[in-house]
Amino acid sequence: MSFNNLDTLYRQVIMDHYKNPRNKGTIDGDAITVEMNNPSCGDRIEVYLSVKDGIVEDVKFDGEGCSISLASASMMTQAIKGKKLTEALKMSEVFSEMMLGKDVDAGEIDLDDIEALHGVSKFPARINCATLAWKALEKSAKEENV
Repeated sequence: MSFNNLDTLYRQVIMDHYKNPRNKGTIDGDAITVEMNNPSCGDRIEVYLSVKDGIVEDVKFDGEGCSISLASASMMTQAIKGKKLTEALKMSEVFSEMMLGKDVDAGEIDLDDIEALHGVSKFPARINCATLAWKALEKSAKEENV
């Protein structure tokens, strides 16, 4: 597949998550809620995380922002649901390195749709948009004492 076709595919994946977000909403009951915002562009994300026995039982997000921040939140929730919280945090670490333009070896971690955001690393002003929900996940984990 040529670079242009791959770039087009990645754009389509991002727009699909933006227009049809997965796991958008709130969690009623016992969930950690963390709100983060990006003051430079106005993105605002709330992440709701329900962890039981170290497993991400449920995760949802709500908020408003650009296509990158909302698509990234959708991709993140889809990727970490049902995983060990420690594995979700490892995904966050790999994603952050990818956003900084570093060569990453995801190892056994399947980034799936998240890889579509790789091109964001070329636009430093948009990196904060892409990492906003992931930072909320990390903050949630600290509240969970992981």
